[in-house]
Amino acid sequence: MSRSAHPAGPRHADVLPEGHYSAPPADLNALDPKVWAQTVDRNADGVVTVGGIAVTQLAEEYGTPAYVLDEADFRARARAWRTAFGADADVFYAGKAFLSRAVVRWLDEEGLNLDVCSGGELATALSAGMPADRIAFHGNNKSPQEIERAVRAGVGRIVLDSFQEIVRVAHIAESLGRRQRVQIRITVGVEAHTHEFIATAHEDQKFGIPLAGGQAAEAVRRALRLDGLELIGIHSHIGSQIFDMSGFEVAAHRVVGLLKDIRDEHGVELPEIDLGGGLGIAYTSDDDPREPHEIAKALTEIVTRECESARLRTPRISVEPGRAIVGPTAFTLYEVGTVKPLEGLRTYVSVDGGMSDNIRTALYDAEYSVALVSRASDAESMLVRVVGKHCESGDIVVRDAFLPGDLAPGDLIAVPATGAYCRSMASNYNHVLRPPVVAVRDGQARVIVRRETEEDLLRLDVG
Repeated sequence: MSRSAHPAGPRHADVLPEGHYSAPPADLNALDPKVWAQTVDRNADGVVTVGGIAVTQLAEEYGTPAYVLDEADFRARARAWRTAFGADADVFYAGKAFLSRAVVRWLDEEGLNLDVCSGGELATALSAGMPADRIAFHGNNKSPQEIERAVRAGVGRIVLDSFQEIVRVAHIAESLGRRQRVQIRITVGVEAHTHEFIATAHEDQKFGIPLAGGQAAEAVRRALRLDGLELIGIHSHIGSQIFDMSGFEVAAHRVVGLLKDIRDEHGVELPEIDLGGGLGIAYTSDDDPREPHEIAKALTEIVTRECESARLRTPRISVEPGRAIVGPTAFTLYEVGTVKPLEGLRTYVSVDGGMSDNIRTALYDAEYSVALVSRASDAESMLVRVVGKHCESGDIVVRDAFLPGDLAPGDLIAVPATGAYCRSMASNYNHVLRPPVVAVRDGQARVIVRRETEEDLLRLDVG
């Protein structure tokens, strides 16, 4: 059930109602492959490894906290999405999930396109060599400077998000002697089964132009009349961390209905439809995400069926997986600082990071798994809450989980499925330094985003 987050964060020491959490796992040393990257395993000494490298070695060389990203897993997931949709569809990686120049190069090499939603993301993409015609530019309030840079670079599409933006992009394109390919993002009135802050297709939110009241149809009329725009399709995104395909079915039905109206009124069959992203991943063993080939089959069948019913040619489909590619490929490695039992409640385990490197628990009530990774343990389990070092009672990384009862300061624990949004949404709250991103592959590790330093912080403080 969706809940609004209180501005001060969740209450610090609520007593959990009976049955709120699951029973402890049978084996605390086991690593569920649903939530861990593909090359994660425990070696004979009980130490977790990734890409053939022990986490103890990574901690010694790169420090903690650190985001550890399995490059082989990332590439395999990118290929799986590309293969699932085939040559007749487009897969745009949603850069907002996590973007760096190394990731851009991996995407280029694996044949994926890239979706960006800010000038900074566009700059990263271009600086790493992503061909501009394979970039889509999103955003609900793109600045004139960002639009001009995108048009000059020759991005493959700009997704229009408002009536003002229709005019703005057309004017800038005409002033540059260009005709910019665009899509119009519409909100179709579908309530995704997700947290209210990441459900994006109901009318009462900031994204897109509502289908209701004829607003989307009017946006199409205006775009078709402007010489600076080449309208190539309609865009719809219904939310994030979605497991139920029924929302996509309703959205596709309404988008295809708009395509039919466009055909009937203007004599134009738009060649593309973008259904966005938002497919969920496993954060805990209870989650059951679909595989890319299942998603591709379901979405293709939905759109084909709706178009046949409307007597339309089936448009080229685009999708935008971000979390579904990068989310499972990384974990965050922490060192335990203090272990504080609270009689009759739970044990608080404090780590050397927190809400500055993972805000999602405080912001969305997100659930995560956690494991002791620097050794194996046969101790009895204990109910824990993993918390950070920030001066904030809502600084929670994992709200409720089980760890071995002999957990002690200096142990390493890891939180899986942190590849998406954790580094992207990281902050310097309390002037804590943002962790590095360490990519591992075939027994080799390298930093792709370095750890911040105090010099980095002070360099910005010009007072």
